[in-house]
Amino acid sequence: MSLSERIKKLAGLGSATSNDLNRAKVIAVAAQKGGVGKTTTAVNLALAMAKFQGLKTLLVDLDGQGHVAASLASITPDIIGASLSDILLGHGRSISEIVHPTQVTNLSVTASDKGLAATEGILSGRIGKEFLLRGTIKQARSDFDVILLDCPPNLGNLTLNAMAAADYCLVPCDMSPLSLAGVSDLLVVVETVQDRLGHDLKVLGILPTRVDRRNWRVTEHVLNELAELYGELVFDNHIPINSFLARAQIKGVPVFDLDPSGNGATAYRELAGEVLQRIKAAN
Repeated sequence: MSLSERIKKLAGLGSATSNDLNRAKVIAVAAQKGGVGKTTTAVNLALAMAKFQGLKTLLVDLDGQGHVAASLASITPDIIGASLSDILLGHGRSISEIVHPTQVTNLSVTASDKGLAATEGILSGRIGKEFLLRGTIKQARSDFDVILLDCPPNLGNLTLNAMAAADYCLVPCDMSPLSLAGVSDLLVVVETVQDRLGHDLKVLGILPTRVDRRNWRVTEHVLNELAELYGELVFDNHIPINSFLARAQIKGVPVFDLDPSGNGATAYRELAGEVLQRIKAAN
């Protein structure tokens, strides 16, 4: 298969698409390693969809580190009770028991679950382990417009579950040459989901993150490599290195409140629009 044919397949060009506009669009935000802006992207894209696009948005935390809850601590209630692990392990819980509204209109999140790392190991022995999340997400599709899945920073069972439950995959890539290899490995997993699981998963795009104009030589090299390898799969919008994005996470407040006109907030606000344009074009 040629590179152009592979990119068309990854993007779902020419494949059958669903015209059901009454079901939530599910986006898995996935990366092979940590530190590339995966959770930052999932959190701020969810906030932008809710605040600026007016879409009922659910952010599902599949990363046992609990960084989603920490990033939104000031707008999220303390949550005690059922967890995503309870659902995945078949303990009779439903998605409604772990979904909680935030103080941001239109935005809900799932409870943080520090037990997900152990759950991932247990899942490895289950029959049909790749599809355990799909039924849970299906229950929530009628209640939301957009569902974002923040995957763990690896290519294990939980990430595979997210991809098997999602319509689209969004892949952050920071300006490290090593991240290029990580993108390639993740796209192989996408192709595996398409081929072996028979799931119509599309790559929504590859998102350049932590773009540093001060270190332009390396940044330009990575951006050029992404453009050469993946062409139109690369988002037009890039996420810059921005101190307020980090400060917002530390304080647990939305960057749109902390620094609403800054380039970090602006980049994620514009990314939300580009994501919706790509979804519309795919359908």
